[in-house]
Amino acid sequence: MKILLAGLMLLSAACSPRAVEVQTGAQPSAEVSISVDNQLDQAVSVFVVTPSQEIFLKEVPAKSRETLSVRGVSSGSTVRLRATSANGKTYSKDNVQLQMGYVWQLP
Repeated sequence: MKILLAGLMLLSAACSPRAVEVQTGAQPSAEVSISVDNQLDQAVSVFVVTPSQEIFLKEVPAKSRETLSVRGVSSGSTVRLRATSANGKTYSKDNVQLQMGYVWQLP
């Protein structure tokens, strides 16, 4: 009888409601995009450089303009833009405040 009573107590404890804590995760930052106007005769690889990381955005073809999404960096952040051509020449622009509609013209 004691075993049956103990079993019923365990069963009722297992079926009782449990406290669950629900939290919201970090809010995703709004995605920012920039336009790169490549007036060079060759394609360039475009990067966004922050104090903690370097993010490859895309290769922009020669004589073209493309809008590139910048993921992982908040709008309003100050960054460095860097573009490298196939022959190794590097172009950069320091202290760029990321915001929608920013246009970087090369060269």
